[in-house]
Amino acid sequence: MEARVLVVDDEKPIRETLKSILQEEGYRVATAENIKVMKERVEREHFHCVLLDLWLPDGNGLDYIAYLKEKLPGSAIVVITGHGKSEHAVRAIKEGAYDFLEKPFSMDRLLTTVERSLKDVIRLRREEEGEQILGNSKVMLQVRGLVQKVAKTGVNVLILGESGTGKELVARSIHKLSEVSEGPFVDINCAGLPDELVEAELFGYEKGAFTSASQRKLGKLEIAHGGTLFLDEVSELSPRAQAKLLRVLETREFTRLGGIQSIRSDFRLVCASNKELEQEVQNGKFREDLYHRISTFVIRLPPLRERGEDILLLAEHFLSLYLRKHHKPQKYMSEEAKKLLLTYQWKGNVRELKNLMERLAILHEGTHITERDLRYLLGFNHEPEEFLSLMSEKDLRKAKHNFERVFIERRLRENNYDLKKTAEVIGIDLSNLYRKIKQYGIEVL
Repeated sequence: MEARVLVVDDEKPIRETLKSILQEEGYRVATAENIKVMKERVEREHFHCVLLDLWLPDGNGLDYIAYLKEKLPGSAIVVITGHGKSEHAVRAIKEGAYDFLEKPFSMDRLLTTVERSLKDVIRLRREEEGEQILGNSKVMLQVRGLVQKVAKTGVNVLILGESGTGKELVARSIHKLSEVSEGPFVDINCAGLPDELVEAELFGYEKGAFTSASQRKLGKLEIAHGGTLFLDEVSELSPRAQAKLLRVLETREFTRLGGIQSIRSDFRLVCASNKELEQEVQNGKFREDLYHRISTFVIRLPPLRERGEDILLLAEHFLSLYLRKHHKPQKYMSEEAKKLLLTYQWKGNVRELKNLMERLAILHEGTHITERDLRYLLGFNHEPEEFLSLMSEKDLRKAKHNFERVFIERRLRENNYDLKKTAEVIGIDLSNLYRKIKQYGIEVL
């Protein structure tokens, strides 16, 4: 991995010195003199480590740690300042910074911190993503075999499966084993953006292309050159975006929105969908010619309920991972707890199991995990109290209000807090669900 470092400091001599030293160590380095330029850099490029000054002309670096953690997931933020106080260090670490260095610091210490942070970034990323697709069930052994066979070919791959089955993990595994593994892995969730933003994300845009386009932005297609482009929930692309994507796949060329220059990009395409695209084609919702372009090789991922022999393996793997991540002592599950994991339906699939194990790692006290502990975190223990509370309410309006809150909370939990899926299941618009979540003060994980 070619590590990319962003140095954010308002003093030019410091920026240039740090850039020179880091480049000598083999890092790819960019600089920013203020928050505005930092944001511009982060929007255009991914960085594995950010050296962030505390006091900048247009803001306090501490206020932007959360922003950087969101924009650069998994990356290390190292705060550097000449005006450090203990409370600043505490807040920085609480906000998610990797370390806090006070100026003047030795270059040896800085380089050691950067090197250590990047090693941890790589380690955590590998642990999160998994060096391999876990599972000893027959169906998962077959999936691993297919990944091994297709990875080196360079053909387009379509991954099908329910939400939470690990489609992105399979896509990343294909990338790691491919001929373009040294290139970028660029992903975009086609369902996570409004139609008008999908094209801007895919193709990029020139300054002035639309009202809020204050500067040029590179699109995912351009950034993915020499690597892999992963389109998650590709079925959600609008007809217009489908047509433009098809043309790119045919010519490997495109133009940014508002631009006239033809840009060439060579990338490996991997797509994923929780819908049957053949059925979407028959229903007229997905272009048949695009479907045939992206589905040269199809991999189907089974839901977790159909690979029961993998459940305990995955549970113990995730529990161990999050205990290390959150610096917690080892914990063990009772036989009754294991039986509950095996009989639970896992509507949210591997993602739901993974989230449960992280909640256990954070919230559970002691070393012995019982069936009751799992039932509490899965929400089973709340049913009788909720029912009795509803039935004891004498005012019909209040009872309806309370029932709706409990109903929405339950459905959100059952669907692993996937808002779009929950809205579809309960039969209301996504905007209406947002409004009710806010109205009832429901916490969304």
